[in-house]
Amino acid sequence: MAATIAYEDVEVGTELPAQTFPVTRATLVRYAGASGDFNPIHWNERFAREVGLPDVIAHGMFTMASAIRVVTDWVGDPGAVVEYGVRFTRPVVVPDDDQGAVVDVTAKVAAKLDDHQVRVDLLAMANGQKVLGMSRAVVRLA
Repeated sequence: MAATIAYEDVEVGTELPAQTFPVTRATLVRYAGASGDFNPIHWNERFAREVGLPDVIAHGMFTMASAIRVVTDWVGDPGAVVEYGVRFTRPVVVPDDDQGAVVDVTAKVAAKLDDHQVRVDLLAMANGQKVLGMSRAVVRLA
């Protein structure tokens, strides 16, 4: 695969298509199985409350992986991501109902760099609160 977005076609301030990612308890069970992270804060409501959480929370790495999909879908190649980092600012609380939680992700090009690379800043929100801070990716474009 190769990036489908041309460096010359991108300007600072270019907004990437926003995406919404639903997160249910079933999503967390599937992610736990795939990742091997069976920490009970991600599936056991009683345990989560005992350790001071409001309810079961999504895996931080799941939230991080969901957010970068905005960038990889835009650029057309996951391998174009050169760097990616976040700070986990708030957990994504996932209630035990039919809706679960929703993570809304927006992103925009914050800087054009050398070697056909751009820095993309992401904003991930759940329940009206920022759940990832300093969420930035460096992407190599075509």
